[in-house]
Amino acid sequence: MTEKVAILHTNDMHSHLENWPKIRRYIINERKRLEQAGYQVLVFDIGDAVDRVHPLTEATNGQANVRLMNEVHYDAVTIGNNEGLTNTHDQLNHLYDDANFDVVLANLKDLKTKQDPKWAQPTKTIITNNGTRLMIMGFTAPYILTYPLVGWLPIDEQTAINESLAANQGKYDGLLMLSHLGISADRNNAKLHPEFDVIFGSHTHHLLEHGEMDNGTLLTGCQKWGHYIGTTKLEIDDAHHIINKSESVVKTADLPAMSGDQAEIDGYELEGERLLAERKVANLDHSIQKDWVNGSELTQIGMAAMKHKAKTKAAVLNDGLFLTDLPKGIIDKNQIHKLLPHSMHVMKTTLSGYNLWRLVREMEKNKRFLSRFPQKGMGFRGDIFGKLEMSGIEYNADDDTVIFDGSIVKNEAQYEIALLDHYLFIPFFPTVSIAGRNQMYYDQPLRDVFSDYLASQYPLNQNK
Repeated sequence: MTEKVAILHTNDMHSHLENWPKIRRYIINERKRLEQAGYQVLVFDIGDAVDRVHPLTEATNGQANVRLMNEVHYDAVTIGNNEGLTNTHDQLNHLYDDANFDVVLANLKDLKTKQDPKWAQPTKTIITNNGTRLMIMGFTAPYILTYPLVGWLPIDEQTAINESLAANQGKYDGLLMLSHLGISADRNNAKLHPEFDVIFGSHTHHLLEHGEMDNGTLLTGCQKWGHYIGTTKLEIDDAHHIINKSESVVKTADLPAMSGDQAEIDGYELEGERLLAERKVANLDHSIQKDWVNGSELTQIGMAAMKHKAKTKAAVLNDGLFLTDLPKGIIDKNQIHKLLPHSMHVMKTTLSGYNLWRLVREMEKNKRFLSRFPQKGMGFRGDIFGKLEMSGIEYNADDDTVIFDGSIVKNEAQYEIALLDHYLFIPFFPTVSIAGRNQMYYDQPLRDVFSDYLASQYPLNQNK
């Protein structure tokens, strides 16, 4: 008699809770259906379930997401960069306090202790009903520039994979990887490490509707935002060898809705907004409107906040970051979150005068194109990049010179400007990554830097 195992899996949900009622219902019902058909059923998530763009995630530091995930009893999950990098060290240390599932992660350690995080384990072994040992290993994208800023030491995935394979040789019958590394890394790992029977993929939001077989390893991917749910089926013989494996997906939009779904979805949003609205920030004496194309006072305040944070005399910021207007009167954290939902941080960049001139020329060259460019990803949660504005820096096209804080830039002098870490990752300003000495401030997201500065300029007790 062969043994049948089915693995239901999600990835990159990014707090798109509008899909959660259908996902939860499908996983619970499909588990029962598969069990009745003779399958042993497991459930995995492959990271980026949490995204602070949702007000309930922001208000609860992601713990509300974990409580929702508890409803389907995942057997194993790994983390993505959103769990790892948009939370402080302490917030991530407590994200899974109430989880009823195991976090599997083998390539992230505490920067101070060099030990595995207390909330994760490098591997997990599930013994099937017939005694087959299925070992799960988890790996996340090792962002070497940013993880140390929040107290974590990322390990190169090849180093971690090789160490895990060596340490666990002979301890498994089937080997499964939870990979928040991306499709290119998954294909490479299938070639380098054929020991893995299945690599459950994520991070690059790829969709493999029927899986992809590479070098005998089955790869999966269910796109993003909970748009798809995957099912991997394994057939195992009496000698505990996996003799067949297959993949299929269902489209969440095609699943039946129920009458209470929308009220539940709205409830998540409203509860998050209520919690955030309780936290008052400032008292504006006038309203401020966004303007992505022509520029806005919001951007001027934003650049002033960035200069204050980074202790610089100049800053650059794009208007497309500011998604709403701010009304006159009391401003709260919910309004700030709607204004700036992005996963971004202030960064101080030091450049020689010559390289500052190069950067300004890159910005001048690209600004017209970027003013209406539909920017996606890299922490951006808006619609278009918008107008690029500068404070403390001017460009004189007549003689091709740059003026910094009132003086013409000298080639050999050193200059400090406040930017966003976002500018390090997008391709439009290569001088930032090539020539800049970049110091990122990961103790606060951009919205908190903006909020603190707004509070200092428009205190709550004014006009009382």
